[in-house]
Amino acid sequence: MISVSFHKWLPRIVIAAFISIFCLFPVASQSRQNRNFPQGSTQGRTEMRGDMRGLDFPNIDVNISRPQNGEQVAFSVQLLLLLTVLTIAPSLLILTTCFLRFSIVLDFIKRALSLQQVPPTSVLNGIALFMTIFIMFPTLQNVYNNSLKPLSNGELTIEQAYREAEAPLRTFMLNQTLSLQSDGAVGSRYISSFLHMANLPDPKGPEDIPTYVIVPAYILHELTVAFKIGVFLYIPFIVIDMVVASILMSMGMMMLPPVQISMPFKLMLFVMVDGWGLLTQQLFQSVIK
Repeated sequence: MISVSFHKWLPRIVIAAFISIFCLFPVASQSRQNRNFPQGSTQGRTEMRGDMRGLDFPNIDVNISRPQNGEQVAFSVQLLLLLTVLTIAPSLLILTTCFLRFSIVLDFIKRALSLQQVPPTSVLNGIALFMTIFIMFPTLQNVYNNSLKPLSNGELTIEQAYREAEAPLRTFMLNQTLSLQSDGAVGSRYISSFLHMANLPDPKGPEDIPTYVIVPAYILHELTVAFKIGVFLYIPFIVIDMVVASILMSMGMMMLPPVQISMPFKLMLFVMVDGWGLLTQQLFQSVIK
């Protein structure tokens, strides 16, 4: 058994000895004689020169101290109010301008045409934004000339600038919200509702209506007008859907989605009547009375 095992392992021992003699030993001896291994490499070291300087990072320090006089307190409060206004400015611009009406109506027309991805929502919001700037430009210009510019020149205080900026926006929202009632008086049921909920007396004139009553009344009015326009936009396209569905059902094609067939016809109708031009023109006329 021992002789058989020795003859079995003898070839492997010979191969291992051959590899050790002819491969490993020359490499080890060469590495001892020449430290530049592998052959052709150079020795080197990593050092930073004495004239080299590292990066200088600034020290950041935050000091919190008590205000020493009333002016510092007023400045801190003004800074806090400015940051608050900048935070809620996008929402204020959306809710106190005609952007709300335009964005809702454009979304309605997209759904009425049975379009899912075209045009994208960002494109529709961009159209609504630039139309809002076009219509609101005189109002915004009055705000800049009467409020922001005098405030930057130091001619008005913050409270006076707020009053001057509030007046054009109040006028715009009241012109949109107030309408001729059935008894011949000019009023708004939304303003009356909010005045009643706030337990405020009936105002003698528009200047007696608080701003915090005008803003929610204007928002509800814009939502109502936008939904009314959306209903009128839906009617012709619903008729097309009904006609296509009836034709498909009479032909026995009940498994074919009617929307897939009616969408090209709705697009052709919308393009033939210059839908985008009519829509923007009517939206403009609905705001500029």
